[in-house]
Amino acid sequence: MISIQRRLLTALVAATLGAAAIGAHAQADKKNLTIGATAGSNMDQLKQGIVPILQKQGYTVKLVEFNDYVQPNQALAQGSLDANFFQHRVYLQKFAADQKLDIVEIVQGPIAPLGVYSKNRKSLAEAKEGDRVTLPNDPSNLARALVLLQQNQLVTLKPGIDALRASEKDLAENPRKLKFIPLEAAQLPRSIGDTEYAIINGNFAISSGLKLSEAVALEKTPDHYLNVVAVKRADKDAPWAKAIVDAYRSPEFKATVDKNFAGYAKPAFLQ
Repeated sequence: MISIQRRLLTALVAATLGAAAIGAHAQADKKNLTIGATAGSNMDQLKQGIVPILQKQGYTVKLVEFNDYVQPNQALAQGSLDANFFQHRVYLQKFAADQKLDIVEIVQGPIAPLGVYSKNRKSLAEAKEGDRVTLPNDPSNLARALVLLQQNQLVTLKPGIDALRASEKDLAENPRKLKFIPLEAAQLPRSIGDTEYAIINGNFAISSGLKLSEAVALEKTPDHYLNVVAVKRADKDAPWAKAIVDAYRSPEFKATVDKNFAGYAKPAFLQ
């Protein structure tokens, strides 16, 4: 009886290991990809530049559009997406840590710069005391917006403050007593006209019909604010993940960016 039980246990373990191996092999060789992105320029880059390259390599790609910065990472971690393209490195690392998600970047890509838009002011130099400013409410992009205002001499952060994590409480100087109104990023374009200034993430500005040339100020985007492609850590070395990386680094994608996404901040390999 013991011998029979051992043989059954051995067979069960072998079957389980075999199924796991088959599953891992299937994952490595998969040709159907689902990639998520936020509306606007991030989705457009995938449609115009990345998907055609992957299709030539035999991949079938389904794109899923999102209108917030929370769902794409949750969908990735849960497995309904294979990859996403919508966020910069700072946001990814903070979100993954806060939500305990094992997701990582595999390649950087272009991003439409953060911009300040207004229907009531022609420049930031025209800012008056008490002007209202809407800006992203997620911590990493809120800090990014404050840095943009500091670059334009409207506010000053306290000495020693980490500029990647700054909030309104970290201002040393706000001489015009600007009033900050944090909003969900996708809602910021709607605030133009209701306030004196709106600081809007580039992809949502473009998806709402705004042009980068209409901004009264654009950020000088550092590398850590470039968009990244994120995947689950377990997938980062899969052949299909490498195919995505190669697509972003390809001459074909560079040509698409040069033609259709002028003015975007880009990683060095796309310069």
